[in-house]
Amino acid sequence: MQARDNYEYQVSGTLHKWQREMVKRPSLFNRLSKKAQDKINSWIPEKVHAAVTTAIKQMVKAVLFGSKYTTASPLQDKSLEARELLVEEKIKIYRNTAAVEGGITGAGGILMGLADFPLLMAIKIKLLYEIAAVYGFDTNDYKERIYLLHIFELAFSSPQHRKMVYLKMTDWKNKSEQLPDDINQFEWRNFQQEYRDYIDLAKMAQLLPVIGAPVGVIANYRLIRKLGETAMNAYRMRLIA
Repeated sequence: MQARDNYEYQVSGTLHKWQREMVKRPSLFNRLSKKAQDKINSWIPEKVHAAVTTAIKQMVKAVLFGSKYTTASPLQDKSLEARELLVEEKIKIYRNTAAVEGGITGAGGILMGLADFPLLMAIKIKLLYEIAAVYGFDTNDYKERIYLLHIFELAFSSPQHRKMVYLKMTDWKNKSEQLPDDINQFEWRNFQQEYRDYIDLAKMAQLLPVIGAPVGVIANYRLIRKLGETAMNAYRMRLIA
C-alpha cells in the first residue's frame, strides 16, 4: 500500500500540472491562430462542412463501436503503477505502428496520403480502448465511449475548445448521468472541425513528394504520443483522489 501511495503522490504532481495546462488562458499567438482558422472555415460552404462532419462521424462511430469487440476486458486488482507500466507499453506499440503507417502512406503520394486519415483515426481510437481497459474501465458502457471521445478532443483541439471539454470531464461520475442516450447528439461538428484544424498543417505536408514519408513518420509518432499522455492524465483524474 505504501509503494502505491508513493507512486500516486509522484504522478499527482504531473496530473496537477496537466490540469492547469487544460484551463490555461490561450496565448496571444493561439488566439490569433484560432481567429484566422475560424475565418478560413467561414469561407468554406456549409454543405462542405456538413459533408465532412457526416463522414467523420460515421468513420469514428464505426471504429468506436467496432473496437469493443477486439479489446480486452477491464483489468482488475492492479495498482496504479502496475496499470501505467502496461499503458506505457501499449502507447509505445501503437506509436511505432502509427509511425510506420505514416511513413508508408507518406511515401505513396497524394492518394496513399489521403488513406492515412482513416487508418490513423482507427489506430488512435483502438489505443484509447486499450488504455481504458488497462485502467479498469468498461467500454461496453456507452458513457465510457463518450469519455474516450472527450480524451480525443482534449488531445487535438485548440486551447479555447480544450478548456470547455476538460470542464465537461471533471466530476465525470455525476456529469455522465446527464448525458443523452443517443450518441448522434454528441457535438460532432466541433469534434471534426477542431481535429481537422489541429492536424491540417502536419498532414498536408505529408502529401508532398520526397518529404511525405519522413513527415508522416514524425507527425504520427507525435500525435500518438500526445494522445497517450492525454489519456493517462484523463484517467488519473478519475483514479487519484
